[in-house]
Amino acid sequence: MTIKRLVEKYIKKTQQALRQIDIRKNGEGNPRVNVVLDYAARYLKDAIYYSDQEKFETALGSIAYSEGLLDALRLLQLVKFQWLKKDKLSKDVP
Repeated sequence: MTIKRLVEKYIKKTQQALRQIDIRKNGEGNPRVNVVLDYAARYLKDAIYYSDQEKFETALGSIAYSEGLLDALRLLQLVKFQWLKKDKLSKDVP
């Protein structure tokens, strides 16, 4: 798999996760949760920008940060979402 294709898959996966984020009760009202979600969205935006510029290594780093922030919130049980399954990704990404 090329780095370009990998970046495309991770971007799609992260976009889908951000669309379905559900802030759990223990995260409601915690402004830090929203700040971290904002950072995740900004790193996603950066990844898209760098991908469009064909700077795929930088895009991969940006999307990895975004995914890491989302995973951290999920592991702390502050948000709820599910990552897209591999089979769904491979069908949707050229």
